[in-house]
Amino acid sequence: MDIRKIKQLIELLENSDVSEIEITEGEERVRISRNQAASQPIYQAPIPAANFQIPAAAPLATQTAISTEKAEPTGKLIRSPMVGTFYSAPSPDAENFVKIGQEIKTGDTVCIIEAMKMFNRIEAEFGGKIKEILVENGQPVEYDEPLFVLE
Repeated sequence: MDIRKIKQLIELLENSDVSEIEITEGEERVRISRNQAASQPIYQAPIPAANFQIPAAAPLATQTAISTEKAEPTGKLIRSPMVGTFYSAPSPDAENFVKIGQEIKTGDTVCIIEAMKMFNRIEAEFGGKIKEILVENGQPVEYDEPLFVLE
């Protein structure tokens, strides 16, 4: 494609409300796009055509969906208020803050979550008996991820 034609396309794009244009001549292809933040044209090299065969979709009856999500535990949940690393004790040689079967009150420290080199004590928002601890010491946790199940 001739450079003069490309310059004409750029001028045409600048003088109109069109934000993108793509032209194909034989094996050559040019795409010019105008972005609001930076109005520089984008040139794309020619892409050779390839013959791809798309396999026919299996009937719906034989397709199965695989879910990687875990089932939400039932009961009162203490959730992670942040992304970080879960620690069940204040130091590696200390006892865990809570154990399964332990009664806790509102405001009791249940774990520590390290985020950006800051150790944040996580306190219980409500009281109850620890039924299950859902994460292991040193495991990364996500925001709003269940940490403990209370009865």
